Amino acid sequence: MPTQPDQRRQLSAFLRSRRERLTPDEVGLPRTGRRRTPGLRREELALLAGISATWYTYLEQGRKIRASEQVLNALAAALRLDRHERDHLLQLAGHASAAEAGEHERLTAEARAVPLLLQPHPAYIIGGTYDVLSHNQAARELFPGLITEADRPANFARWVFLEAMARDVLIDWEPEARGLLGRLRTLAARHPDDPRYTRLIEDLHEGSPQVRDWWPQYEVQARHSGRKRLRHPQRGAGDYAYTAFHLAEQPEQTLVVYADSSEPPDGSAAVTGD
Repeated sequence: MPTQPDQRRQLSAFLRSRRERLTPDEVGLPRTGRRRTPGLRREELALLAGISATWYTYLEQGRKIRASEQVLNALAAALRLDRHERDHLLQLAGHASAAEAGEHERLTAEARAVPLLLQPHPAYIIGGTYDVLSHNQAARELFPGLITEADRPANFARWVFLEAMARDVLIDWEPEARGLLGRLRTLAARHPDDPRYTRLIEDLHEGSPQVRDWWPQYEVQARHSGRKRLRHPQRGAGDYAYTAFHLAEQPEQTLVVYADSSEPPDGSAAVTGD
């Protein structure tokens, strides 16, 4: 898949951000001379990856060149990228299939019913752009203002960054919001031609100063399970375990289920996470 100009700009920014976070000491290189910018020099990274410094410079400058998967893997190793960052690098460089643009995500009736079956555990299904495709009453109560009757579908990313009450519900709002933005960037890179991602990212930039500050830092992250501290409107603050399940036929559609860790298990719960 050939890379588009915006993809090449993103690839340039990503490579530069990862190069600048490494120091010569970390990779076993001697310090030589005064450095005007942080991190490794381009020629130092090229040396570590075993490629031409000129060729790497062209790549980081966003020129229209094609990098092989072998070269990209060498760069990923030299930059000490984790698995998700490596996948992101490959996608930006054109080693991923283009997205089908512009269509609303479809959800089967069987999948749509699953959150209802998980009541009283808060549960919802989100799509790749964080649209809420299905939810139960417990999720509506735990995330007030997320599920509305507006024409636009409920969207978890818009709720986190643009809805004031999200900062009250998400007790650790900043790390939660930064992680979500990293996951959104990872997903958007897989769909460079999908206007849904473009519109969402533009909306977030327009409405959130934090997005404008954090987006250039180029953090990427995969969806995962874990724990969150949430403030329930009726029950107050609590520690919630959550588990994410990817739908088999639509891997970017994710079922998320929450369980309040303060509640003793009663044997009737269908899941223990979200």
